[in-house]
Amino acid sequence: MPLVLNSSSISGLAAVGGLSPPQTGSVIQVVQATSTTAFSTSSSSMVATGISASITPTSSSSKILVRMTVQVASSASGAGIAIYRATTSIWSPSTFDGSGFYGIYPAIICLNNLEYLDSPATTSSTTYNLYMASRSGASSAVGTNNAGTVITLMEIAG
Repeated sequence: MPLVLNSSSISGLAAVGGLSPPQTGSVIQVVQATSTTAFSTSSSSMVATGISASITPTSSSSKILVRMTVQVASSASGAGIAIYRATTSIWSPSTFDGSGFYGIYPAIICLNNLEYLDSPATTSSTTYNLYMASRSGASSAVGTNNAGTVITLMEIAG
């Protein structure tokens, strides 16, 4: 069987060493970034922490599974964290007090695992960022006490 390439598919790979295109739902690539940089803010608006990771999808139909593990320290007022694709919010947790503020309960240090399945519909490099806000202008931080923040990006075949 000949190898046939066109703008939307590849066929004939089974005849080339038993290879075939990735099955829907399979992991195509994984990128992981670790940051040991601490970031703090007293802003009540979401601001970039400078903690990010980038991936270049191989297909515009791919999905990107974004996983972030981050330690958050908040003052008595609480903190909010969110996942952004570039400068667009794609995930933030539910409100905890009805005020419309997203995030972490007050006066704690906790390890948070965030996960979101994104559909960026591109084959261009895509950057995922951790954003943070502090409720009522009090200080909140990520990555304190030498705690690392880990971002893992997995391209999933669509």
